[in-house]
Amino acid sequence: MTRTLDDAVVLITGGTGSLGQTLTRRLLLGGLGTPERIIVFSRDEAKQYAMKTTWKHAAGATDDIIYGNFDELIEFRIGDVRDYASVFDAVSRADVVFHAAAMKQVPTCEYFPAQATATNVLGADNVVRAVRHSRRAHTVVGVSTDKACKPVNVMGMTKAIQERIVIEGNLDNEGCRLIGVRYGNVLESRGSVIPLFKHQIAAGGPVTITEREMTRFLLSLESAVDTIFDAFRDARRGEIYVPKVQSARILDVAEKMIGDRPIELAFTGIRPGEKLHEILISDEEAFRTVERGGYYALQPMLPDFDIDPGPRPLEREFSSADAVVSGAELQALIAIGTFVDIAVEGAVSPAIRR
Repeated sequence: MTRTLDDAVVLITGGTGSLGQTLTRRLLLGGLGTPERIIVFSRDEAKQYAMKTTWKHAAGATDDIIYGNFDELIEFRIGDVRDYASVFDAVSRADVVFHAAAMKQVPTCEYFPAQATATNVLGADNVVRAVRHSRRAHTVVGVSTDKACKPVNVMGMTKAIQERIVIEGNLDNEGCRLIGVRYGNVLESRGSVIPLFKHQIAAGGPVTITEREMTRFLLSLESAVDTIFDAFRDARRGEIYVPKVQSARILDVAEKMIGDRPIELAFTGIRPGEKLHEILISDEEAFRTVERGGYYALQPMLPDFDIDPGPRPLEREFSSADAVVSGAELQALIAIGTFVDIAVEGAVSPAIRR
């Protein structure tokens, strides 16, 4: 079965974030077919206004292709995933939901755990309840993080529960496939390390490092969207897709970016809630993980699902400490992390025109 978004109404919660904007652009490029409408849902009026006006007034050929049909293709809706009424109103209009809204800054979640719970846990429950009651959506993709695996911080704990809520939502919703994606640090996203290092280097330093041996899984915004798209195409009910991604020592990233500039490094110590290394699949999850091309498909733990009986490719956890790259591979990874203007990059497939 080939799954596309042709003639579908697509809802993106957290649609004004770095991932949400990239996902919107890729949908406009026709990456999964030609949707009837894309609903950008978020609670930040300023970000919606900025996205709307920036995209509408983008110059050149891109403007002619995307934004001439802007009002027809993209709908902006103010709402909060914490508020069930606004969530239900948006979900009841959608055939497919990409749930990307989240509190994701680790220290912020540590200082405001109740707020993180309200967004990441109750927000996910609101989406699943709305899908259950509206009976329109046929696919929900929940976006998670490596921090949900053996979580030690509030952000990871709340995202781990989000994963369970999304997967459990399949049990009383036969008309909808609820699946997830889980990946590491997105290079170009707001608050990520490469934009921070670029800013610190431009200011003459110092470049701040938490711990010398700290490693992180790294992937681009485009790869994050690829993961979401491939999960949409191929994931079975209750599965979580995990990309086979590379990792790096954060110190190596900083040193590569500094090059031969006379810029100092400052070691600050691990921030509240941080791990030294991240894990994408735990030892406990390895025995229920199968391979799907460039991904691991994490099988649901509840016995109510049909489990893929394929061979298990992992004998131990998938840790950032074990996938570290250096040299040319690291240089190529860093090059991907140059933050681009999401709104105006690229051109849209003529198929998107109406």
